[in-house]
Formats: sequence, structure tokens, C-alpha cells
Amino acid sequence: MKKLEIEEIEVDLLLEGIYQRYGYDFRHYGRASIKRRLQHHLTKADYGIVSEMIPSVLYDESKFKALLFDISVTVTEMFRDPWFYVGIREKVIPFLKTFPFINVWHAGCATGEEVYSLAIVLKEEGLYDRARIYATDINDSALEKAKSRIYPMSKMKEYSSNYQHAGGKRSLSHYFYAKYDSVIVDADLQENITFANHNLATDNVFGEMHLILCRNVLIYFNRTLQDRVLSIFADSLRYNGFLCLGTKETMHFAKVRDDFVEFLRNERIYQYKGIPH
Repeated sequence: MKKLEIEEIEVDLLLEGIYQRYGYDFRHYGRASIKRRLQHHLTKADYGIVSEMIPSVLYDESKFKALLFDISVTVTEMFRDPWFYVGIREKVIPFLKTFPFINVWHAGCATGEEVYSLAIVLKEEGLYDRARIYATDINDSALEKAKSRIYPMSKMKEYSSNYQHAGGKRSLSHYFYAKYDSVIVDADLQENITFANHNLATDNVFGEMHLILCRNVLIYFNRTLQDRVLSIFADSLRYNGFLCLGTKETMHFAKVRDDFVEFLRNERIYQYKGIPH
């Protein structure tokens, strides 16, 4: 048996063990992506091969949490893809303003930068006070960082540029205060945000939403898991609600594609037209 075949068996055993022991299902994540993240963790944690990691991950929950952080945290930033937020401001929010209140689900929120970005947009457009944002992720460590509202000062120049290109109406510094080499987002931006653990691979519908954001998450899933997640989103949206995906993600091959229409093509924003809830 070739070395690559043995490595595949090791990965299968690890992912099955994690699912059986902790209930986190990474078995349908994109294989190339999961292997890259495992290799990164192997190097950092000083393991030689994947099979060396299996006993410690299964018996020591702290070792599993360290692995989970490396597997699940994705790249994120405030006002990532500024043109997306321009589309939200100019096209989506006027529609959402017709409702007395709105529910927003930000799935796969990671460390929260994009959640606070949306909160700022909603505040500037006069919609935040009647919005409830549910920000979810499978990674409790990432969620704790999001709840802390603390981010590196070194990122603020980039974030401020993104904010201005996203149609920002003030200075981004209006929404945070500096402390040492970090910034802390104003607490009032968190008032209408609920952070919670939710596993897209195993958990189910998350309320009746007017707007769902799940950007740059599906690219890490295989087709089977993508279909599962998109079906959950369809079941979680109210009629005419909006689904926002990442720039490399699409509804074109999904089983529920006929339940959606393309609302803004470049921004990957879709509107739900399935059976009214």
C-alpha cells in the first residue's frame, strides 16, 4: 500500500473518531482543505504523522480544542469585499426596512469581524435597533474572541480602508476605542447580537430569518455537505429573505437552487422564492 493511501486512512480514522467522540463532523469537508489544516496542526503541535495525534485528541479534550481551532478558523476581516457591503446598503437594506423588525443569521462567523461590520452598516442605515443578529460558529474559542470585541490595532488601517470603500458614513474609529496595541469595539454594537455554537454539518434549522450570511464557508465543504447546508438555509429563510454567499460560492449546482433567484450576481446575494413559511 502506498504512503498516500495510508495517509488517507489515517485522516479517515481521525475524522471518524472526532465525530464519534465529540459530535463534530468534518467527514464531508473538502479533502484538500482539511488535509492542509491537519498538516499545519501537525507541524505546530510537533506530531510526526496523523495517527500519532489520534489518541491524544480522543482522550484529551484540550488537545481536541486546539485541533478544532486550527481546523475551523478561517480568514476574516472587517468589511471584507467592500463592494458586498455597498450592495447590502443600497439594494438589500431598503427592502428590509419594510419590516417592523428583522432577524439575521451570520453562520460561520469565526472571530466576529464581519458580524460587527454588518452591525455598523445596519446602525448607519437606521435598522440596527429593530434587528436581532444571531452569529454562530462551531468553534467556541473563536466565539469567545468575537464576544470580547478585541482586535489588533495593526489591522485598523486595512479595516478603515475597507470601511470607506464599503460606503462608510463616518470614520471607523468612531466605533471603537484603543487600548494598548488593541482596539475594542463599542459595546452598543453588541447589544443586538447573540453569539452561539451551531454546527452546520450536524445541527438544523435556525429560526425564521430575513437575512442569512454564510460567506467563504461552503468552499471548505464537499458537494454533499454544501447541499445539506443550503437546504438548512432555505428552511431557515422567510419568503423573499436574502442569502449571502462568498465570492467563490454559488447556488447553481445546489438541490435547492430553484427556490432562489439571483438578486445581486457579483455580490453573490440570492433571494428566497420557495414555499412561504
